[in-house]
Amino acid sequence: MEMPVHQETTTFHLRDKRLFRSFAYVDGKWIANRDGETFPVLDPATGDHVGEVAKLSGAESRDAVDAAHRSFVAWANLLPQQRATILRQWFELILENREDLAQIMTLEQGKPLSEARGEIDYGASFVEFYAEEAKRPNVEGVTSHLPDAEVEVWLEPVGVAALITPWNFPSAMVTRKAAAALAAGCTVVVHPSGETPYSCLALAELAERAGLPAGVFNVITGDPSTIVAPWMEDARVRAVSFTGSTDVGKLLYRQSAGTIKRMVLELGGHAPFLVFADCDLDLAVDEAIKAKFATSGQDCLGANRFLVERPVYEIFCQRLAARTRELTVGAGWTDPDVGPLMNAGAVEKQESHVADAIQSGAQLLCGGKRHKAGPLFFEPTVLCDVPASARIMNEETFGPVAAIAPFDDEVEALQRANDTEFGLVAYVHTSDPRRIYRASRHLQFGMVAVNRTKVTGAPIPFGGMKQSGLGREGARIGMAEFMDVKYVCRDWA
Repeated sequence: MEMPVHQETTTFHLRDKRLFRSFAYVDGKWIANRDGETFPVLDPATGDHVGEVAKLSGAESRDAVDAAHRSFVAWANLLPQQRATILRQWFELILENREDLAQIMTLEQGKPLSEARGEIDYGASFVEFYAEEAKRPNVEGVTSHLPDAEVEVWLEPVGVAALITPWNFPSAMVTRKAAAALAAGCTVVVHPSGETPYSCLALAELAERAGLPAGVFNVITGDPSTIVAPWMEDARVRAVSFTGSTDVGKLLYRQSAGTIKRMVLELGGHAPFLVFADCDLDLAVDEAIKAKFATSGQDCLGANRFLVERPVYEIFCQRLAARTRELTVGAGWTDPDVGPLMNAGAVEKQESHVADAIQSGAQLLCGGKRHKAGPLFFEPTVLCDVPASARIMNEETFGPVAAIAPFDDEVEALQRANDTEFGLVAYVHTSDPRRIYRASRHLQFGMVAVNRTKVTGAPIPFGGMKQSGLGREGARIGMAEFMDVKYVCRDWA
């Protein structure tokens, strides 16, 4: 019998109620904690109780690895075309259930419905992409360096992959990791954030319908330390893919040393947004709004530091503040521009960063305090004249607060942009093609967006430099992260 779940209001009407799952999914079965333990999930917009989800133990976490390990050989030995067919069916089911999946996401994460729908499409695109890529990791012939020898390079799946996903993109981060690993021939154990488990469990329901065999795709809900610790100690878990904070990434990196796991880490960001005087200023303001306030600012790609060339500094500040004042704020089901933050700690961080910036000499142009919509809402905020010493210029804000400072020349702008231990994405607005080239080469970031904000997608290698992580997700390289290279040197004698 399924656990009690959130009673649908007039706002949410799931067409397929079976997508709203409260049990974990292990070895093709929906399971509860053996002692009946659960944890609550709350709607961040209202604080209402959404439901109770199974809180599994360390023993049950190890059971999931047992299941993934048992199923690995059969899954890896399927013809790539067979794996591709199952992934393609999963993709089609995700799109067929797009509206239900979006509503579940908005309910547990607070994301505006239009953004939630966009995330479902984005997440599905990875499943479609890797359904095609599953057919392509061919044996590569190499010109032999030895007489009478044939040389080949093979790509083989590493084994069981552990996937640890965050709350800000609770659907797309699952599919981006899982589709790549499954296409490579790996089996997976997934631990979704305890704040947003329902999106991942709905994907598990659709994966089962798509024909993924028992044990190939497992979702283990519960306390992160309880669930993940056994995986880090288990030599059968050969790869770990994690999206989250740099501090937790460092912890997992240390814990992986004992078993030498393959690590893919997508960690924190501190994105600069460079505005040069020769840019299209209207476009720069439009893109600044997108880069700062999408997902209520709770995005590792979110612009954190706006550095603006002095000749256009005042007008950029004025225009950005004017546009920011127009943004709507509210619960996700009303489809506002900005929804709630995820938890009280996130709101407190916005307050702290704003207060510190003002105390350091910054000017508040708009916002700056909690929003009347509820305890987890914060006003879209713009600060100007923010000194380099302010915390917001040195820490990831992860919320709807824009900090702006002027610069005098290109050298200064690039130096200040690179003055961080993070290196995920940088944004550049200029019309000078030579400056575009120089900036793109000089910026120490894994991704550079020029005169636009949206750059991510299934075909591109997503990831950062320095303390923003290791490895890449998406593109062909995203599947290669879950594969070992085997060199075969063969003599027919």
